[in-house]
Amino acid sequence: MTSEISYTTEEIAKLLKISKLTVYDLIKKGELPSYRVGKQMRVDASDLEAYKQRAKGHHRTDLSAATAHAAPANRQAAGISASTIVITGQDISLDILSKHIERHIPGYRPLRAYVGSMDSLVSMYRGESDIVSTHLLDGDTGEYNLPYIRKLFVGSSYMVVNLLARHAGFYVQQGNPLRIQSWEDVSRPGVRLVNRERGSGARVLLDEQLRLRGIAPHQLDGYANEQTNHLGVASQVAMGEADVGVGIEKAASIVGQVDFIPLIQERYDLVVMKNNETLAWLPAFLNILRSEAFKKELQAISGYDLSRTGEILFET
Repeated sequence: MTSEISYTTEEIAKLLKISKLTVYDLIKKGELPSYRVGKQMRVDASDLEAYKQRAKGHHRTDLSAATAHAAPANRQAAGISASTIVITGQDISLDILSKHIERHIPGYRPLRAYVGSMDSLVSMYRGESDIVSTHLLDGDTGEYNLPYIRKLFVGSSYMVVNLLARHAGFYVQQGNPLRIQSWEDVSRPGVRLVNRERGSGARVLLDEQLRLRGIAPHQLDGYANEQTNHLGVASQVAMGEADVGVGIEKAASIVGQVDFIPLIQERYDLVVMKNNETLAWLPAFLNILRSEAFKKELQAISGYDLSRTGEILFET
């Protein structure tokens, strides 16, 4: 029955042929009822059908016809209000940031999009988002984020500001029975990997480490076995479906029944384009990042290094 069917935001976007950010905006406005299953947002088929009928009844422009020809080039094409601040990324610190923005920047409402680092940067390049988070390692320089940002936003005016630093490493089964300690160990025969999706920071971290060591991805058992977030990776290891996965320390403590082996401290940065729209709230945004109230909330979460939070790392 229709009442028993539900869709993810990705599936809704495909069905209506609109961007995922537009789906989040409809949910935020209350036009599309939704609920959470774990970290995943879902919409019942009956609610989707009701929304479509309301849209037709009010003689609104058909979203499918308006956007089927191409991905939206900017916020207006995506149907996102100019008073909305779109924040991309999956870390819980961004949910806390969103709450502070809603409280301290009058006239604007934050809208969260739970996508990986590379997709976040691409969404900003297309003009679909305002604050994007990224933790992408450049293996050749050992530097986080800036090499990717500089290449993508040539000629643009933007700011890169630090949010926090955190440990990334391996999730392994309790007691680490396979004695997995290094990047080379992941390619050992009999070691089953659970991976992240392309473009995510964890996937880039793994790929860069493999590249630097001359290890081909096809040598890894499970390289094509993908999860879309850290909790999914840690859960696969906890359930015995995989022996190792790459992710952040926080997810291991949430899932439990896995051990975490730290390998690198990654820098988690935010990027903001500097234009007429963002300059209206940029000073207040920086004040939030540097405020004691915001940092105090982050300090309550274990595993975060806040020593550079709010520091401008690069600006054009």
